Amino acid sequence: MAYDVRTYGDPVLNSPAEEVENIDGKLVRLTQAMLQTMYQVPGIGLAAPQIGVQKQIFVYDLGGEPVTLINPRIVESSGEWVYDEGCLSIPGLYVEMVRPKQVLLEAVDLDGRDVRIEADELLARLFQHELDHLNGVLMFERMTADQREKAMSAYRRIEENGFSGEPRHIALT
Repeated sequence: MAYDVRTYGDPVLNSPAEEVENIDGKLVRLTQAMLQTMYQVPGIGLAAPQIGVQKQIFVYDLGGEPVTLINPRIVESSGEWVYDEGCLSIPGLYVEMVRPKQVLLEAVDLDGRDVRIEADELLARLFQHELDHLNGVLMFERMTADQREKAMSAYRRIEENGFSGEPRHIALT
């Protein structure tokens, strides 16, 4: 069963998610539904709050191998990388953003095992973006006031005209 993705303005997107205490069949079914939702939208990552579930879980797939991470946290980061970042909860808008280039993420997998993943560039950005969702942070909050004003104006135009499937890229440097 796929879910609807919550979009900008939904208060659930601004609330920090709770840690997962128990990995059980219900959680496994939730992550399968999250993957199905992510593929349908389509996207490369999806955090549980984006479907209205306030749990520290996200799923992603960057190359045909779906992954679920539970209670993730970034323990190290370094470098800088500028890249057009989009969000399933802010459809149609891609914004040039600076984030750390490399990260070390620790989490738990669906089998309850601790995992450590060294990530670079796109995977590192995906981890940071999804962790922001788990902390109740949208990419608008990562921008300067000037950048946010330009991005919000572009997003309002997308909302007014309906998202046609043609993304709008905003350079904010």
